[in-house]
Amino acid sequence: MIETLSNNKRIAKNTILLYFRMIFMMLVQFYTSRVVLNTLGVNDYGIYNVVAGVVAMLSFLNSAMTSSTQRYITFELGKGNMERLCQVFSTSINIHIVISIFVVILGETVGLWFLYEKLVIPETRMSDAIIVYHYSIFTTVIGIMSYPFNADIVAHEKMSAFAYISILEAFLKLIAVALLVFGNIDKLRLYAYLLAGVQFCISLCYIVYCRKQFVESRIEWYFEKTLFREMLGFAGWNLWGNLAFILMTQGVNMMLNMFFGPAVNAARAISVQVQNAINQFSANFQMALNPQITKTYAIGEIEEMHKLVYRSSKFTFLLLFIVCFPIFLEASTILKLWLKIVPDYTVIFLRIMILILLIDSTANPLMVSASATGKIKVYQSVIGGLLLLILPLSYIVLKFGGAPWAVFIVHIVICIVAYLLRLFIIKPLIQLSIHKFTRFIEYISKMKTTTKQMKINVLFYSYL
Repeated sequence: MIETLSNNKRIAKNTILLYFRMIFMMLVQFYTSRVVLNTLGVNDYGIYNVVAGVVAMLSFLNSAMTSSTQRYITFELGKGNMERLCQVFSTSINIHIVISIFVVILGETVGLWFLYEKLVIPETRMSDAIIVYHYSIFTTVIGIMSYPFNADIVAHEKMSAFAYISILEAFLKLIAVALLVFGNIDKLRLYAYLLAGVQFCISLCYIVYCRKQFVESRIEWYFEKTLFREMLGFAGWNLWGNLAFILMTQGVNMMLNMFFGPAVNAARAISVQVQNAINQFSANFQMALNPQITKTYAIGEIEEMHKLVYRSSKFTFLLLFIVCFPIFLEASTILKLWLKIVPDYTVIFLRIMILILLIDSTANPLMVSASATGKIKVYQSVIGGLLLLILPLSYIVLKFGGAPWAVFIVHIVICIVAYLLRLFIIKPLIQLSIHKFTRFIEYISKMKTTTKQMKINVLFYSYL
């Protein structure tokens, strides 16, 4: 009981820190998005997002590996095996080096060809788009190499450090926007230079902090073939699911560019920014809970793990619904107040994305619990395969004359089906009760405590 209370207090503290971080970063993001859109213009803003999206697609292998890194670090930390933890961290660094090399090679060959031959970019802006593309690859590689350190901070639940570094990132982006407005060189190129610089500084902060705080991050070269293959094997099944995610986001973004041009990419980019900002209300809460889900599974406390999954899912949906409902109703007014320029289709894109976000809002705890078991073959095969259908179905819809927003209708239908399948796949993995999971209110009246004050504390923290 005392240990559970301690964990709940830590979750509550971390959640509060992450919410302060989120509020500050949201304010900065909304301000900088408006300034960047108005400084670059709709077409250049769309060009930047679609070009950066090509690089994001090429880094699909890293998306898969991040889940593996987070899971293995958190799992070994939960078991308290420090020697194994050091080996896992060193191995994750080795794997991310390989991924970085892979991204550079793929980016400078296949990605460059795709940029020249398939994307719709005005002739006068192609040379600038190429510069943006190269800097986007540089920015992505820096992020890839810093991810094991980021995962180490989250696994140790040091959310204060995570929050402070994120606030520093927001300040640097404010400075970048100021330089963008007053800079004398091409705005599109300057924006790429500045974002690369911000990413480099923030990655350096993560690395320096981890090396000072955590023994395992003081890298000593280590290579164990079995562990290397095990982590890659885990990432391999995640690869299928993450490839599906990349294709249903950046793949659809590329498709919208090929059918409708960069202006529609600008509308989607604005909608995604608002969607991501809304999602932070739940992501911060889940970030505080996710390490506990993995750690409770690692030490065999399955019942406690179930409680964390139930709470995470319930309160994620409630938090998002409270925020989403007014934004959904007043999307047009909010966008006009926020932006001087509102690209066509932005309002309808945003409304459909909000619905998708609500549907997916309770899926993350299920994914984390599946990852904790290490048995993700069936989960990723089925769910990833289903999500992969979004891209070809969207292409068919657009080929037959569908409007740009039709691709998001395809997305929402697939998400509903995928959510139902998740429940039935996860059930045998962690002995999940679907009945308890779907109940909206969890009764705790039978909870017994030694003192009245402890009961009040447990009640309070169990609902955070």
